[in-house]
Amino acid sequence: MATTYKDLSGGNGYKKTTRSFLNQLIDVIAGDVSGSTTRRKYQVFVTGGIGPGVTSSLFQTVYDQDFTLQTSNPVFDVTFGLAPPTSNPSGYADNAKSGVDDNGKYLYPSNSLMMREKTDIYGQFAQTLLGNRNGVFSLPQDVTSAGVNTDRVDAALFIAFKRLFARDQIKRETFAMKFFQSASFPTKSGGSDMPPDLTSNGVTNLYSGSRQGQAIFTDIGSAEARYFSPGGQYGYLVNASNTSKAVGLLYYDSGIVVLDVEKCISGSQFASGSIKAMTPTGVMMLGGDGTAGALTAKFIPDLIVSGCIDDIVDHFCYSRMGMEEETSITFQNVTNINSSLIFCRATADEFNFSSNPTYIDSSQTGTNEGRLSIYDPALDDNNQESFTYITTIGLYDNSSSDAPGLLAVAKLSRPVEKNPGRDLTFRVRLDF
Repeated sequence: MATTYKDLSGGNGYKKTTRSFLNQLIDVIAGDVSGSTTRRKYQVFVTGGIGPGVTSSLFQTVYDQDFTLQTSNPVFDVTFGLAPPTSNPSGYADNAKSGVDDNGKYLYPSNSLMMREKTDIYGQFAQTLLGNRNGVFSLPQDVTSAGVNTDRVDAALFIAFKRLFARDQIKRETFAMKFFQSASFPTKSGGSDMPPDLTSNGVTNLYSGSRQGQAIFTDIGSAEARYFSPGGQYGYLVNASNTSKAVGLLYYDSGIVVLDVEKCISGSQFASGSIKAMTPTGVMMLGGDGTAGALTAKFIPDLIVSGCIDDIVDHFCYSRMGMEEETSITFQNVTNINSSLIFCRATADEFNFSSNPTYIDSSQTGTNEGRLSIYDPALDDNNQESFTYITTIGLYDNSSSDAPGLLAVAKLSRPVEKNPGRDLTFRVRLDF
């Protein structure tokens, strides 16, 4: 193969730099979010003390299929956090503390599990997205939202999408997720949705009814209302049926969703069930075994304060995002493609002759010596015209004119004839 060089370092529009975008639609199936084989628990937190103790994850990872398979891909991490007392002195973490030790460490009773871990997780996301570990996430004030008249996000569910799916950013106004604002309502035999009497029915007959209050949370309107923070661009997630009600934040560059639990669910709804606890059996009924509190426990604050992170995440993934084989979360991602366009021009007088030794018919002697191998016997020697077929373009550095280094190779889909009557320009595109 013969090579002919042309210097492109002189400018003259030989090189241009462009930027383009590639969008990919992402669908997260509800069954993957709620499934036990597609949602992985790491169990890295272990307590001591009474009974068997409590073992829990600090976060869980949702996969697109059984996570034991090598072909599975992690889609997102999900965890829960509470604003630290230093960020919100009147918040749940502050109200649940039993005191402060000599080193300024907050102390919590045994029925308030993983409080320091919950506040640490909140602080880590605040550091990444707000640039301040002691910062607090906030939403536009909404006094009509179930009595929540504060803009502080005190209890947050964090969903962090993996780079494989979020790519360079999430595209604005393409995000939507299905969410059940009310869990299953427990009923008595008489049909009332009030908790049964503790002494007559017991606390084990509390599960019946169906989930209600399905809502769609979306970032509609974020294309016009643009906000920026140390964590990059962000927008508000709103209830699609009432776009004036903000329920969370979406950080586009980081691919992180911050849901305000107080505004996403009916926190005052009665809640019942077993949670991990510091008891001789390792579990207890939410609100306390055999107590009146078991009949008055609520999702907020009882579950988010007493439950470990695994119990809280299990509840949201299993009961709030659906169990059906339908889309739970969907969005489009954005992949930024930077391109260098190299315009390789072959003018009429260039690249019509090859330096390949076989281009000359070495078997000819005398007056025919030096005749081209492509000689057309139908034409006389004065009318013979050289031509070539271009098949490959190589891009070289300019370190040495004698032995330049090959940087990239572009192959043509088919050979292109070059002769003195043709002026050709080949565009080579390098994406990075």
